[in-house]
Amino acid sequence: MPDIVVYSADYCPYCRRARALLDSKKVDYEVRDVVRDPGLWDEIAERTGRNTIPQIFIGDRHIGGCDDLYALDRCGQLDPLLKN
Repeated sequence: MPDIVVYSADYCPYCRRARALLDSKKVDYEVRDVVRDPGLWDEIAERTGRNTIPQIFIGDRHIGGCDDLYALDRCGQLDPLLKN
């Protein structure tokens, strides 16, 4: 199973929604909390060119945000990524 990383904050409804989808898939993932470690914003910008959360990675692949994660799920591409 690939490493899954979610840059997130508890106050963010999109972050909670993305984590809920991953929870429903019963996969382990690492949450990198931008509130506890504000330096993660620089890491997000460096890795993605974006300045929004959530930012989700599955393995080395940048998935994007919550809508991107749900779009992958809707078209049947999320489960195969999670199993690789």
